[in-house]
Amino acid sequence: MRRGKIRRETKETVIDLAISLDGSGESNIDTGISFLDHMLELFARHGLFDLEVKAVGDLEVDAHHTVEDIGICLGAALKKALGDLAGIRRYGWAILPMDDALATVSLDLGGRPYLAFSMPTLDGEMGGFSMELMPEFFQAFCNNAGANIHIRVDAGRNRHHVSEAVFKAFSKALDQAVAFDPRVEGIPSTKGNIGDK
Repeated sequence: MRRGKIRRETKETVIDLAISLDGSGESNIDTGISFLDHMLELFARHGLFDLEVKAVGDLEVDAHHTVEDIGICLGAALKKALGDLAGIRRYGWAILPMDDALATVSLDLGGRPYLAFSMPTLDGEMGGFSMELMPEFFQAFCNNAGANIHIRVDAGRNRHHVSEAVFKAFSKALDQAVAFDPRVEGIPSTKGNIGDK
């Protein structure tokens, strides 16, 4: 099984995170931010990843450090689990509705970090999770996974539905990208090395 495990300690957070790419969607999540727990549980379930996250952060200051650092750890653990990326599809995409919300996620695990994030302004927070933290989470993931991700929300009036559509689409796109393709021989790049420009 392809598995990545990370422990990250700073003055702001202590995070233990493990992901299995060939799982069944089981999760054990405790971030101290209830809404983020819910989003990561959805991510695991719909991407069929087994995911464990235990985070202790300075939530008395703000949720920003915890959210960003979990994104860092998830990206780093994914990179570790993938190894040299031999045989994977590399690219993934999903268009996913959630009631009033519609989200599109396209990604490339090509080693070149980049995030394009377009979402309606929906002020407010849910369970300690502010909407402005969502792009922070994904930027941290991109930087540490070496992923290029384009996230676009085309419709949505409800913050919960928008967030759920994004995380579910992300899980489906990532599941597609990390899947093995029997036709792919070696590293899926004409350059012979993922991440070369």
